[in-house]
Amino acid sequence: MLNQPPFPDPLTTAEQWRAQGRGVAIATVIETWGSAPRPVGSHLVIDAAGNFEGSVSGGCVEGAVIGEAAEVIASGSARILDFGVADETAWRVGLSCGGRIRVYVERLG
Repeated sequence: MLNQPPFPDPLTTAEQWRAQGRGVAIATVIETWGSAPRPVGSHLVIDAAGNFEGSVSGGCVEGAVIGEAAEVIASGSARILDFGVADETAWRVGLSCGGRIRVYVERLG
């Protein structure tokens, strides 16, 4: 068995980034339907420079969430994002697994 370090906790990372004075947003999976890649409560933290830690979808919609998070950091207005097969953007962002997810994105601070 390999001795691997634990993965960083996204919420701890968010606290550290805020302490460094960075603009930070947290994206949280708030609902899932069908075959969703990550469970409710999963987090992705994003700073104003586009650095991120964690996952809300196993990689398939992170790019879209990071883009929205930049706008949330700039405006301070939270957003709810929906991704899924019923959405025409599903294939574009990569959520072709048959599930749907709803993600809440909010700025810290």
